[in-house]
Amino acid sequence: MHCRWIAHLDMDAFYASVELLRYPELRGRAVVVGGRRAHQPVPQADGSYRFSALRSYAGRGVVTTATYEARALGVHSGMGLMKAAALAPDAVLLPADFDEYRKYSRLFKAAVAEVAPLIEDRGIDEIYIDLTEVPGAQAVVDADSQKSGPHAGVQAIAERIKARVYLATGLSCSMGITPNKLLSKISSELDKPNGLTILTPADVASRIWPLPAKRINGIGPKASAKLEALGILTIGELAAANPQWLLEQFGSNYGAWLHEAANGRDERPVVTFSEPKSISRETTFERDLLVREDRAALAAIFTRLCEQLAADLRRKGYLAKTIGVKLRYDDFRIVTRELTLEAHTDDARTIRQTAGHCLKKTKLDQRLRLLGVRAGSLCRAGALPATAQERGGAGERDQLSLPMFEGSPRPRPGV
Repeated sequence: MHCRWIAHLDMDAFYASVELLRYPELRGRAVVVGGRRAHQPVPQADGSYRFSALRSYAGRGVVTTATYEARALGVHSGMGLMKAAALAPDAVLLPADFDEYRKYSRLFKAAVAEVAPLIEDRGIDEIYIDLTEVPGAQAVVDADSQKSGPHAGVQAIAERIKARVYLATGLSCSMGITPNKLLSKISSELDKPNGLTILTPADVASRIWPLPAKRINGIGPKASAKLEALGILTIGELAAANPQWLLEQFGSNYGAWLHEAANGRDERPVVTFSEPKSISRETTFERDLLVREDRAALAAIFTRLCEQLAADLRRKGYLAKTIGVKLRYDDFRIVTRELTLEAHTDDARTIRQTAGHCLKKTKLDQRLRLLGVRAGSLCRAGALPATAQERGGAGERDQLSLPMFEGSPRPRPGV
């Protein structure tokens, strides 16, 4: 029988693992990635490094990731660094280096594509892979290893993928392989790190149903809390719930999806490419900033975000027609504003000036926790006539007045 095999590959503690390649002396220690460049390791005369201890951190940063040794102490992604310091004061604190993480992301995805080209990119450290038509996936005896069994072929392919990823990056990954994306996403977490879990529908009752309902990707904190209040704690209890009752409690669409998901049913295909709807850059400040007191700092941050956003657009080959800003105030209220340009652009100066006009539509008399810039209404750079692309650059720039926070990006060569 022809089986559908969908894999979810998740790199193990990705950012932290990349850092351990750079600082192998930290292997086996609790390491937390987050914070600012001020926590960069300091080279010593003997060739070693002096690392910052998490106990010395002061600020509002959050944990980007942590090694499994730090996770065992209760530290997890998204946790405030101050809280993490209380749990693991002796942990090493390293700043995030996203350029390095993106490099390793490209390497591991290229390694997977050598074995199985049908890949859905789900972010910097995870992908879905359709293994159904990969030669050997349907075999019950692997020709190389002579292993036999209902999963022998797909298991051999998965082991080959994992070996290729390690050879290309020096990093381990975990894989879940099942007939669909929903189950594979759950399964890739079951045997971390360096795990490989293969499940069929017959395994759902024993391996999936005992898990907490929130382990289903798509059940967020609010839905999870509501399910708990209704007495549903596990995926199995959700699967056993009356479908009509779920519709009454959660609405027709979400209620029906909860029933299908809990029973392990998911027909979504692996989508090898989808155009992004927007690209954004944002930063959360170490301390709340106020425009009248921190104008210079905000101007530098704002300019850098716009330059980074423009660089992202050029690197990915997109032009944007709407530019927006995002502010989070000290009371956690979020405000967004955007403007539509006359033509598409990837020009940093145009983005900076347009974003400045968006800021004029916000209240800047309250302390800020976060500042972000967004580019939307994207199209491929080659999809527009050259004249339209030129209008999105210099033409727009001439029409705009000076933006908020003062200052402007450094022009790139030729601009």
